[in-house]
Amino acid sequence: MSGRLIESLATTEPVSELFSDASVLQAMLDFEKALARAEANVGVIPASRADAIAAAATADSFDTADLVHGAFRAGTLSIPLVKALTEKVRASDPSAAGYVHWGATSQDVADSALMLILKRAREALCAGLTRLEDALLHLSEAYSGTTLLGRTLMQPAPPVTLGLKAAGWLGSVARGKRRLEAAFDDALVLQFGGASGTLASLGEQGLAVSQELARELDLSLPEAPWHTHRDRLAELMCACGVLTASLGKMARDISLMMQGEIGEAAEPGGDDRGGSSTMPHKRNPIGCALTLAASHRVPGEVAAFLSAMVQEHERAVGGWQAEWPIVATIIQATGVALASMTEVAEGLSIGRERMQANIEATHGVIFAERAMMMLAPKLGRDRAHKVLQEATSKSIEDERHLAEVLAEMPEVNQHLDPAAIRALEEPDQYLGVAEQFRERLRAGTSKKER
Repeated sequence: MSGRLIESLATTEPVSELFSDASVLQAMLDFEKALARAEANVGVIPASRADAIAAAATADSFDTADLVHGAFRAGTLSIPLVKALTEKVRASDPSAAGYVHWGATSQDVADSALMLILKRAREALCAGLTRLEDALLHLSEAYSGTTLLGRTLMQPAPPVTLGLKAAGWLGSVARGKRRLEAAFDDALVLQFGGASGTLASLGEQGLAVSQELARELDLSLPEAPWHTHRDRLAELMCACGVLTASLGKMARDISLMMQGEIGEAAEPGGDDRGGSSTMPHKRNPIGCALTLAASHRVPGEVAAFLSAMVQEHERAVGGWQAEWPIVATIIQATGVALASMTEVAEGLSIGRERMQANIEATHGVIFAERAMMMLAPKLGRDRAHKVLQEATSKSIEDERHLAEVLAEMPEVNQHLDPAAIRALEEPDQYLGVAEQFRERLRAGTSKKER
């Protein structure tokens, strides 16, 4: 992986590569190459000069350390890069050197290069989301009738189905994918405005060059340059933030289900995955941990991006210069969360017996609502509520099933027959419209629509 050791839990190899030195450098050079070709296509510069520029624009022929040093002095990587590219062109074709970066400004290079990187990131993220959707759809179908405790405020509640729970995760992920794709559609636009965003140096040919440049780079052409208008990019960062938080919610649920005393699910293991340096018995929720870590980092980065949006006039001091590391962190955090939860979902083990045992361990008190709704038409809601409070307290105190306690209460058994009381604690008989909700979530994320 091209990332540093300190980032080993914060990215994945494919996404890390997108922000590697070689990738960033080549994206900037691709802009310069495309600019020369676009200008040659509309007759701004001679075609032979564009060929010489394109031939020199290969990342492996540049000294990264020198560029980093130059960027620190210049306040942007674009300035030392253009100087270095100009010298390389001059060495092979002196007459072409003067046409390098013709009519562009430093921010045009930086922003458009970032768009090229994000275009590749889109492919990786959306492919990962499709895999995760498939895995969650399988979980929802396979466990559509599997009951487990509902939990509200971390306490046992009436049962739900694992199929509905997985469908809830699926619905959130699918909505996140739609937001992300829409945000990418808006954000992936060319940046080309020259010094003040008017392309004055190209005269009447500015728009024609812009159109050709957008075509060369396969980016959309915006209505005008957006040097200090960062709303499109901000929307993309926010979409990543929402998606990562949705993945974090899924990770939180599964990590809680993995607790030893709960034992309702387990991440895939093997190959030293989820082990402990001191406790051989452990099977840690590693995928969930990486996802939750990402979901903790991203909100602050999104806030930092939004703060940097307040930029001055036509070109900003410090605003856009802050963005590259923020964007890199957000995209990589989204990538590691997505990859982690895909691996979890595809290999998740389900403890059906523990799910049923956990329901049984409540001694039926989770069905107090059901009993109250059965008694309310007979006793009135307030009285029924008091009867069930008394019954559940006795059930918990004596460690007896709620149905047994209720069967001994005259006020109950005179209104409910013994068969109804015995059936009170059957989980699959108190699921309401869980299956209809699951189907509705599933219908909104079908493969046909994806």
